[in-house]
Amino acid sequence: MKDAELTEPDGRIVLVRHGETQWSRNGRHTGLTDIPLTETGAYKAELAGTLLAMRRYDLVLTSPLQRAVETAARAGYPDARPEPRLVEWDYGAYEGLTTPEIIDRLGHPWTVWDGTPAGDTPGEDVATVTARAESLLDELRPRVRAGEQILLFSHGHFLRALAGTWLGLTAAGGRYFVLGTSAVSELGFEHGTEVITQWNHVRGR
Repeated sequence: MKDAELTEPDGRIVLVRHGETQWSRNGRHTGLTDIPLTETGAYKAELAGTLLAMRRYDLVLTSPLQRAVETAARAGYPDARPEPRLVEWDYGAYEGLTTPEIIDRLGHPWTVWDGTPAGDTPGEDVATVTARAESLLDELRPRVRAGEQILLFSHGHFLRALAGTWLGLTAAGGRYFVLGTSAVSELGFEHGTEVITQWNHVRGR
């Protein structure tokens, strides 16, 4: 075994997207609207917990929104610490709308990676979400490099943005990663470089 392999950081950031909600089932953009899991979402959150149970975590954080908090609790982590930076992308004027509805309103193609305008909430663009992700990763990265295992419960677009930021692609890099509800993913290292070590793992797939 090479010396470099002996010193490879073995810390990980494990990501869990919240379970299904009625809005996620219907394709509606669910940013800061605080809605619960469906019965299916609750069940699959418990299944996600079976993928997490073989590891001890040094830090467990969750978005304060109830769909993430409930997912954490049903997965076996009722004491997860709320972290406001883990909330979902603020969709602003597009909150509650589906992508086809937004495109019909605009009259041209759109994805969340183009940013969202203000509505009842300010909305966010890629730069704002990148800054939020970088702020969190700046705190977590040294701990992970020191070998700690960190578990985060959050939301689809923000976790994709976090992964893109981890890879140095900014939040916009998240456009390349599909992420299902209750999916478990993992960020880590290869030869000291930030990589994705597992993505979109759902129990039973």
